Amino acid sequence: MSSITKTVVQGNRSLEDVYESEAHQIVDEAIDNALKRLIGSDGIRVRGESAEPEEEKDDIDPDTGATIPNVKWMSAESFTVAGGLVKIEEFIKTWERDGSWLYCIDFLREEDHPYSKRYRYAVKWSIPTRRKPIPRATASVYFTLEVSKFKPTTFPVAVYFIFETHRLVHRPGKTKFREKWLKDIIESKIKMMNAVYF
Repeated sequence: MSSITKTVVQGNRSLEDVYESEAHQIVDEAIDNALKRLIGSDGIRVRGESAEPEEEKDDIDPDTGATIPNVKWMSAESFTVAGGLVKIEEFIKTWERDGSWLYCIDFLREEDHPYSKRYRYAVKWSIPTRRKPIPRATASVYFTLEVSKFKPTTFPVAVYFIFETHRLVHRPGKTKFREKWLKDIIESKIKMMNAVYF
């Protein structure tokens, strides 16, 4: 039969108590350091501060040094499908592009997920000309407006968009629009159509 011995250190505390207090101290320091970094870099609120959403700052384009434009998106409580269409159009108007581009915005569907509802929209782009008023190809940009089920309803909806044939997911105010992306999509479709014979 083995006996368990407890080592006693100064102050009549057991070795387990010493280990426990040191572990608590290490964890507390790690949490404090993490909070300091988060507060310093992203302006994250500390417990007890208001639960109001913070205004997102516009990012700077690293190539040009210009501010990447964005719009103020609606809150979850004021979101409607029609309002989403209006905001997407308002956002698209901030894109620098040639005036000959035409577009139409369509609501595709509503998806119910465990933690959010997602609203999908498609923006179809084309450049009609006098020679070809009906364009041979279009380029689509797909927008997702996500309304969280667990965040406060005063928070803005999350917005993401992708360009047809691309995998990169963009966020408004984080990526500068490049007209070349639309041109590349249309050119690749026309090349494919020219390569296929009926």
